[in-house]
Amino acid sequence: MSSSTASSEPDRTKPGSSIIVMLVAATFFMENLDGTIIATALPQMARSFGVHPADMSLGITAYLLTLAVFIPISGWAADRFGLRTVFGSAIAVFTAASVLCATTSTLPAFAAARVLQGIGGAMMVPVGRLAVLRATPKDGLMRAIAIITWPGLVAPVIGPPLGGFITTYSSWRWIFYLNVPLGLIGLLLTWRFVDNVREDAQRRFDFAGFVLCGIACVTLLYAMELVGRNDASWPLVGALVAMGGVAGVLSWRHLRRAAQPVVDLAPLKIQTFAVAMGGGSLFRIAISAAPFLLPLMFQVGFGMNAFDSGLLTLAVFAGNLSMKIVTTPVMRRFGFRRVLIVNGVIAALSLAAMALLAPSTPKLAIAVVLFASGLSRSLQFTALNTLSFADVPKAQMSGASALSSTLFQMTMGVGVAAGAIALRIGEWLHGHDAHSIAPEDFSVAFLIVGFIGLAAVIDLLRLPKDAGALVSGHGKADRSRR
Repeated sequence: MSSSTASSEPDRTKPGSSIIVMLVAATFFMENLDGTIIATALPQMARSFGVHPADMSLGITAYLLTLAVFIPISGWAADRFGLRTVFGSAIAVFTAASVLCATTSTLPAFAAARVLQGIGGAMMVPVGRLAVLRATPKDGLMRAIAIITWPGLVAPVIGPPLGGFITTYSSWRWIFYLNVPLGLIGLLLTWRFVDNVREDAQRRFDFAGFVLCGIACVTLLYAMELVGRNDASWPLVGALVAMGGVAGVLSWRHLRRAAQPVVDLAPLKIQTFAVAMGGGSLFRIAISAAPFLLPLMFQVGFGMNAFDSGLLTLAVFAGNLSMKIVTTPVMRRFGFRRVLIVNGVIAALSLAAMALLAPSTPKLAIAVVLFASGLSRSLQFTALNTLSFADVPKAQMSGASALSSTLFQMTMGVGVAAGAIALRIGEWLHGHDAHSIAPEDFSVAFLIVGFIGLAAVIDLLRLPKDAGALVSGHGKADRSRR
């Protein structure tokens, strides 16, 4: 299919679009789950490799940093080689790397396999979203985005308990072997239903932009991670922040001036996209901190075992799924602006409410708070992700998807680091160290996280009342009542 055909095609549902949405949702789930499921398997993996459990953080860090580096080139790759070619290749690389992860016997080999897996994941996420955006008309975008965004909410919640179950009753290697049947099915469906659309096959590769963005992402993410550690080297943190800041400024200037930048900043001129990237990023940082803090609070602060802790956090998952049933009617009734502002405040308060939890709090009460948080964060997450592309023209979808995925990955990584930093602030205020963390330290951490979520609402006030009306159908709902 030529680029002219793709851009002039009427905005209608393409054959197999529902299958494409489900396929992309499945691959997103596989990719997001892989980033969190190994957390509870690290002790067993460390014994297999003959290393200290703390050293296993290399496997997680290598994967996340690789995602941050290679996501920006996903748009160029899709434009240059075609959607089906890149998406299918990404699934193949991710699946093959999963097999390598499962068969490694040393930590360096495992880290190398995780880097390869990260390259596949970096291509899989934004290109898969792009396939959905190009196959779905504007009036069907709400439903499609709601389906493909649930993995980002669900995977961090069910990953740790699922990983704990697998490692307890089997071997950690099955965590990676499970990706093989999903990957093979994904490859077959990609070949059958995804068009090999190329928007600009002659687009040049922006090597300078790729290097600058990669340096900025890696140094800033790694610096944030170091700040959250108790043995952080502050001179190293300062050097990384300085390097990342300089690289960030240089990359911003380069991307604005380059004729064909690796990440197109033009979509930021669209108000709805800019707001979703601004305030939306702050919100994602807040909700990404919760899955990190909750298991620690339940196990370290409340003295629960890993399995009970995992079961309790499933209340968040239940809230996520329950909200999916009413997301579209709520958006159609109230519109993006009102939902994002009101629900954003509710979501922030639900995070702050976790500061009230204590070891003596009944588990039912804890589950109710987590369920309510799951409801509000699911609605906010879906609304923000849908608003991001509500007014983006088809011609700019590739650049918008790459930029959105880059910021998404950055904010998810920053969210975990922000949770660790917030916990350290709580320890400092109460005079505790890492070996004597108390429940009150987590109370401070959740108050800080809730404040971050509340700050995200400020940027949403800039939205016009009819923001994204074509996608939400809010205006149609108002006219039908007249």
